[in-house]
Amino acid sequence: MYDTILVATDGSDPANRAVEHALTLADRYDAEVHALYCVETHRYGEPALSSSAIVLNKLEEQGQAMLQDLVDRADNEGIEMGCTVCHGRPWEEIHDCAEKCDADLIVIGYQGQSHSRDMKIGSVAERVVRTADRPVLTA
Repeated sequence: MYDTILVATDGSDPANRAVEHALTLADRYDAEVHALYCVETHRYGEPALSSSAIVLNKLEEQGQAMLQDLVDRADNEGIEMGCTVCHGRPWEEIHDCAEKCDADLIVIGYQGQSHSRDMKIGSVAERVVRTADRPVLTA
């Protein structure tokens, strides 16, 4: 049913649930998982020797460490996983990555770290669900 699953993560609890779903589905369908972490540059601007460059570098390092942990875990579970750290608007990067890796399914948390309203879908998840050209599972 699924050959390639894209999971977007930002380290939030809903994103961690999305990762669990993606790994479970990958195990069940013998699928490859591609994990994506996006540094939201539109919040800080593109770096140009400023304090925003420090923040963006820190976020990128956190994303790389988070994805490496996921790759190690997937490897231990016998699941093939690729990963990408990118800069941009998360919903756009999720769509671009899904296209590039030819994902059969996008798995995403229903809200991310920047979302503060309980039980409401976040703006990134809402935008991905509304504009995706492939199935999306929210966790």
